[in-house]
Amino acid sequence: MTTTNYNIRLDQELKDKAFSVLESYGLTPSQAIKLFLHQVAETNSIPLSFDYQPKLNAQTIAAIAER
Repeated sequence: MTTTNYNIRLDQELKDKAFSVLESYGLTPSQAIKLFLHQVAETNSIPLSFDYQPKLNAQTIAAIAER
């Protein structure tokens, strides 16, 4: 199998947080990206949920309760 390199730019804080999570799973960033790309290729879809469900703050919860 021929390999290739791919570079990405990302915010330092995002990198630090994400790499810490990956490390807790015993994964290197390269392994995690390969897993993601394999899933995309195998399923022909993005293996993430894009259902946005905002966290409600106390003011919003109170307004809903008043109804």
